Amino acid sequence: MEDKLKLIKRQREARTRSHKIQDAWKKIDKNEDLSVKEKLERLIHLTKQEKPQKSEKTSAEPAPREPILFFENPYPLHVRYGKIPLSRGLEISGDVFYFLSRDKAFRDLDLSSSLFIDLETTGLAGGTGVIPFLIGLGFYRNNKFNIVQYFLGEPAEEGKLIRQLAQFFSQMDFESIVSFNGKGFDLPLLETRFILNRQPFPLSELPHLDFLFSARSLWKHKHESCRLFHLAQQVVEAERAEDIPAAEIPVRYFQFLRSGDWSLMEPVLYHNQEDILSLLALVITGARLFAEEQEEILDEERDALDLFGVGKVFESAGDVKKSSYYFERALQGKLPKEIAHLAKTKLSYHFKRNQEWEKAVSLWQDMISENQLFCFRELAMYYEHKEKKYEEAKKIVEEGLALSLSFSPKYEQDFSHRIERLNEKIRRGKK
Repeated sequence: MEDKLKLIKRQREARTRSHKIQDAWKKIDKNEDLSVKEKLERLIHLTKQEKPQKSEKTSAEPAPREPILFFENPYPLHVRYGKIPLSRGLEISGDVFYFLSRDKAFRDLDLSSSLFIDLETTGLAGGTGVIPFLIGLGFYRNNKFNIVQYFLGEPAEEGKLIRQLAQFFSQMDFESIVSFNGKGFDLPLLETRFILNRQPFPLSELPHLDFLFSARSLWKHKHESCRLFHLAQQVVEAERAEDIPAAEIPVRYFQFLRSGDWSLMEPVLYHNQEDILSLLALVITGARLFAEEQEEILDEERDALDLFGVGKVFESAGDVKKSSYYFERALQGKLPKEIAHLAKTKLSYHFKRNQEWEKAVSLWQDMISENQLFCFRELAMYYEHKEKKYEEAKKIVEEGLALSLSFSPKYEQDFSHRIERLNEKIRRGKK
């Protein structure tokens, strides 16, 4: 009986602490002068102050845990994350989402019905043994951007958590999903947990924007890393610190299960919220690069590398005309040498396909000075087959052959055969 009373007391204390955390957040959230980061840091600071001092005596028995915890944090739309007001997410058109996602279903959708999702799990490799113990969900509702978090305090209660999630998804009736590497990790893992718990997965048929792929197209050539944390700092200008390494999160969870020490999980919840806000702000920033009708945005926020990134997104979506338009605009600005070469190469082949020979030849002639062998070949073919200027073609081929010797056997062979053919045509022309 004494042991049962002690257990009841510990459980009551744990519930009281959970309520205190939620009450503290409600009070902090009313202060609209604080940024999102400042609010979360203040919450962690206050809850740490409320923890009782540890006794000098340690017990092998873990503290009691709540099986499932639910946190809800609404952010007013005027709040900024980095340089981005959260309200701008509702201004993005479906056409932009189509190009970012390459899914036609997004043409009729916007972020007002989207679900942002990010999981914290017991492992990073996936598989049926990996459990998502923290499910972070972000969405627009009631003139706010809301983040809710489901936390699994007792792994044996995963079935109950999955049922609660299924009910939540059904009630909210989301029409699309936004994630960062969600197609490769988060969604397959969550679907596996639903299946193992004999529940239908209501998100499986929804159109899904995995922004990782768009982010790589937009910024891989501009920033050294496309990690969500790094892009939030560099692109969104969020004052986000590396709060906790991803590899440390599973370790902290297992330590929490052994000890019941909630302070181990507080940084993880903070990290999860920051990831969702970072994702939202990045999607808004990326989408605004496509705001062609707002010319002031083009002048203010887009440099040549951004224009090149937009071109790559259109190229991936199969819109060669628009991608070429942005590559041309990018070349009007300052591009690193290797990026400029790539843009010129893509453009030259586009002009060749459309028989815009003057533009194509101009680019090939420009790149000859950079000793690009394919340009010698393209120019030689142009002068031989289009202009019938065999002497000019031969001169270009000989330059290319001299450059390719002991460097490129493929081009060396091509140029040698081409010279033989041109010599024959020149001899016939003199008869």
